[in-house]
Amino acid sequence: MKSEAFTKVFMSSLTPEQAAAHIRAGELVAFPTETVYGLGADASNDAAVARIFAAKGRPADHPLIVHVAGRHQVEHYASSVPPFADRLMQAFWPGPLTVILPRKPGVASAAAGGQNSVGLRCPDHPVALAFLSACNTGVAGPSANRFGRVSPTTAQHVHDEFGDDLLVLDGGPCAVGIESSIVDCTRGQPVLLRPGVITCAQLEAACGERLLSKDEADQHLLGSASPRAPGTLASHYAPSAKVRLMDAKAIQTALDVLGTDAAHIAVYARAVVRIESSRVVFRRMPDDAAATAQQLFAALRDFDVQGVKLIWVETLPKDATWDGVRDRLIRAAAH
Repeated sequence: MKSEAFTKVFMSSLTPEQAAAHIRAGELVAFPTETVYGLGADASNDAAVARIFAAKGRPADHPLIVHVAGRHQVEHYASSVPPFADRLMQAFWPGPLTVILPRKPGVASAAAGGQNSVGLRCPDHPVALAFLSACNTGVAGPSANRFGRVSPTTAQHVHDEFGDDLLVLDGGPCAVGIESSIVDCTRGQPVLLRPGVITCAQLEAACGERLLSKDEADQHLLGSASPRAPGTLASHYAPSAKVRLMDAKAIQTALDVLGTDAAHIAVYARAVVRIESSRVVFRRMPDDAAATAQQLFAALRDFDVQGVKLIWVETLPKDATWDGVRDRLIRAAAH
């Protein structure tokens, strides 16, 4: 059954200018970024933004990130910009960083989920930047998937998720593969709400201030309570199969116990494991955090396509470069 949220068909040959025309007309368009594909609507059009929530099955009080073509569009949405936020944007825009800033009254209220703050990001993707420049407006864009599920990193993933009813601007596979880091800049000191591929140390070096965790900020009553932010629910990024995080020894022990009876199981691990059953799917996890981030969501989607019921993922190194991937896997395993 086709969703009433969409009226257009999938078009892989869509140009950024054509996609922008559909956005200005109040329609939804999926678009590429370096992180994941977004489900976009004109951030200034509350009715269009409401169609995003309907299409995803997302609660209307969960804010969306507004994608902009550059720093010059920030003042349209933000009532103020702290100096440390400006330093972060100078260091990492365009790039996989979302900054949450105080929102101007009457601007992008639906996209902000009714909050008095707004998340802004300038993506580092040539097709996305051409698209956003042609839109001449900010584009509200959560990941182009059903709420709580695995984010898409190719145009085909979006098509698999929504079928022929959604217009998709194809920009190829996403280079980063997991969503942006989110830094709350509304509380007088930067607060990390969601990790990404940019490490905490890199963020602190750029902004010149220590980054607080959400728990630290709330514990010290720093300003008001932290704003709601995308992708921070306990359960998120979840495939249909059950994800379990295990160390390499536990994976091998479980495989040995099941032997040739093991079935409908996928193993995603850096370690080399012995598998006696042909009904176990094995995919090697890269040793590098960035490479793992780039392929993570595609791997989880592929496991679902292969019909597995359990996904055993080897626990990650403790190094901070893995924090973004670790965050996504912990939330996927909580489903």
